Amino acid sequence: MIWFVRHGETVWNVENKICGATDSPLTERGHAQAVETGEMIKKMGIKADAILYSPLSRAKDTAAHISEICGIPMREEIRLIEQKFGKYESTPRDGKEFHEAKKQFLNRYDGGESMFQMAQRIYNLLDELKNDGGDYILVAHNGIARVVHSYFNEMTNDEYASFGVKNCSVSEYRFE
Repeated sequence: MIWFVRHGETVWNVENKICGATDSPLTERGHAQAVETGEMIKKMGIKADAILYSPLSRAKDTAAHISEICGIPMREEIRLIEQKFGKYESTPRDGKEFHEAKKQFLNRYDGGESMFQMAQRIYNLLDELKNDGGDYILVAHNGIARVVHSYFNEMTNDEYASFGVKNCSVSEYRFE
């Protein structure tokens, strides 16, 4: 079983900027969201073998709060880093040009990473976790949430490009 948690609110989330692989720290609210999420996971009785988190501080800090509250060990997983959006990092998240560019799965955003490249590393990780047979909480980013969701669910290109989850939301996925 996999539980996916998006990191808490960041400075750039508040400023409506695309973070991508740029390290934008959690806000005070983001830390509070992470604590609330840890308490919710504990209350739900979720027992995982480990929390795997992106190396970006917003995910690491979120994972640390959850780990401390739930007593679940955590370890960095480099493949969970957010997609590199190249020229779009620090630009408005709701920009029309970026929204259209996300529909082009081979687009590397002038110095970034394509959707296909990101999907390969996330699908490989999920295949490894499936074969491992353990239960994991993944703490990462909205772009990673999109790929994880597509691994478990059929999606059209438009659904994939527009898919997103809220900060500190928890999504549950079962391997079949």
